[in-house]
Amino acid sequence: MRAFGKSDIGRVREMNQDSFFISSPEDKLQLFIVADGMGGYKGGEVASKLAVETSKSYIINNFDTIEHDKESILKLIRSAIEYANLAIFEKSKQVPELENMGTTIDICLVISNKVFIGHVGDSRVYRKRKEFFRKLTTDHSYVQKLVSDGTITKEEAYNHPKKNMLIKALGCSPFVEPDVTVKGFLKDDILLMCSDGLTNMLRDEEIVNIINQNPIEACNRLVSKANENGGLDNITAVIIL
Repeated sequence: MRAFGKSDIGRVREMNQDSFFISSPEDKLQLFIVADGMGGYKGGEVASKLAVETSKSYIINNFDTIEHDKESILKLIRSAIEYANLAIFEKSKQVPELENMGTTIDICLVISNKVFIGHVGDSRVYRKRKEFFRKLTTDHSYVQKLVSDGTITKEEAYNHPKKNMLIKALGCSPFVEPDVTVKGFLKDDILLMCSDGLTNMLRDEEIVNIINQNPIEACNRLVSKANENGGLDNITAVIIL
């Protein structure tokens, strides 16, 4: 298994508030995390880094203590996200300038031919399988709720003025309910984890075309293309193959 990642400040923001983690091929656990922070001066940067570090440590430190069946692994990921959420929430209460900070999080733990996913917010996980490119997470956003309710179309959602309004994020309250799921991850499948700084600048068709051209160079090319299209936010992309 190989993984590649790139994070970029973009062309508008003064600071990169995205964070990510990629396991090395030699690591016992093949763990991958993306977080997109928000909130004030340095708040988002602190929140996303704290989310990555606390959830990573929780999973690594507790993996050997659990049964390695589907439900136990999903529970571990859920607990890791809940632990990270509480750490961010408490930190925001301790430091006045970090008040109201928060972050998205996506976790992928690849075991054999499965990927265990934890998700909060509007960062995304996609899977490319042969000619099919499918989003494996559902955005926790106001606009996604409108789409799910049938109020607006997916096309209308793409340019909606409130598309960045989240209805769920880490650090906003002491409790959070993450989405957790398990999907197949077969030979020749490709996973993409990314912040909305990528998906707000590139349509899915553009993303998969770049991945198809050269998966190994895809992260660099995706970030470059997002910047060419405006780079209105921090941009993070992680490719796992």
